[in-house]
Amino acid sequence: MTELNLQSIEAKAFVPARNFDLSKRFYQALGFTIPWSDDTLAYVHHGNCSFLLQKFYVPEHAQNFQMHLLVENADDWWRHLDEQKIADTFGVAISEPEDQPWAMRDFTLFDPSGVLWRIGHNLPT
Repeated sequence: MTELNLQSIEAKAFVPARNFDLSKRFYQALGFTIPWSDDTLAYVHHGNCSFLLQKFYVPEHAQNFQMHLLVENADDWWRHLDEQKIADTFGVAISEPEDQPWAMRDFTLFDPSGVLWRIGHNLPT
């Protein structure tokens, strides 16, 4: 009998997109790359994280969907997004970084479909 290899390699979320092309441009403006895409699905990648952007939109789903991006420095990410004028360019909301009671410094960013991203780094405990 052969031994089964059940080691997990990666888990990816399927992120909804109301306007698929706009969402792809948004994530590329954030600094993500899209190594592969077709008419309904895109593989979105940055560093050690990735997700699948899908041409699928149900308002109740998208507006209750959240992603978390753990970064080395949330303030640097926020400055980058501010300098890129992401909020103005894509008509999205972004908050300023703040220390959270759960020992993280983070900020929130909504994508063009209403998906909420929390981008943050761990604080020393």
